[in-house]
Amino acid sequence: MTDTPARYDSVFRPGLFDGQTILVTGGGSGIGRCIAHELASLGAQLVLAGRKPEKLASVAEEITGDGGKADSQAFDIRDEEAVRAGVAEIMARHGAIHGLVNNAGGQFPAEIKDISKKGWDAVVATNLTGGYVVMKAVFEASMQARGGAVVNITADMHNGMPGMAHSGAARAGMENLTMTAAVEWAKHGVRVNAVAPGWVASSGMDTYGGAVRAMIPYLKQHLPAQRLGSEAEIAAAVTFLLSPAASFITGTLLRVDGGAPLGGRHWPLEAHDKMPVYNGFHRAVDPAVLRGEG
Repeated sequence: MTDTPARYDSVFRPGLFDGQTILVTGGGSGIGRCIAHELASLGAQLVLAGRKPEKLASVAEEITGDGGKADSQAFDIRDEEAVRAGVAEIMARHGAIHGLVNNAGGQFPAEIKDISKKGWDAVVATNLTGGYVVMKAVFEASMQARGGAVVNITADMHNGMPGMAHSGAARAGMENLTMTAAVEWAKHGVRVNAVAPGWVASSGMDTYGGAVRAMIPYLKQHLPAQRLGSEAEIAAAVTFLLSPAASFITGTLLRVDGGAPLGGRHWPLEAHDKMPVYNGFHRAVDPAVLRGEG
């Protein structure tokens, strides 16, 4: 008797994205990996993009092992020529790109006074310019003629982003770019939206050290939800915005943050466990920092 492999437990109907090719940047780890798994579980042909081919191949192998369809295309989102070439190869293999999830990003903690221009430029290139480069390449190669849906991943930066000004500025720019593209590309049948994750229990948390790492287990105390989010809760928001159910939604930002911008003001937050987590990702693992490791 052969064991049936575990599957992603999505709230969306099976086959929702049958026949569609969806590109997920930053798909080799963290939230991007989870998004890719959910979309593949719903019938999409996934293309994972990122700088490290081995990480992309590993996630593609997970997806195919679970019965989904996935391949990968390695490129640096900051390199316009590499992106254009990569998108052309995807088009040659799959004929169209129906959905794009601009998820790749990254930053390092530092106060404004300690950020060099080189560091600033690197973070803005990763979190704003790279997203623009990928959006434009996919639009020109496929969506301008065929339509499609784009979801840009930003961040919880709506009360400023102390300690990560470079990332906050870039993410705010991506939010504005989302609104502008939604207007300019509407006549081509392209919807453009954004999702702003708050503090999510993802592998990205393990990239931080020092004072930031020590703070992570206590972040939930500052949220009305009194817990961190799951990768699957971000993936669900992205999946909805890519789906036909969101056909009248464009140019908007969906915050998935447990009420983070509302916490810590005049109203005291009480500890509770009344907002249970949704985690449909069968391969999810809590980051080491939340398991008390490292």
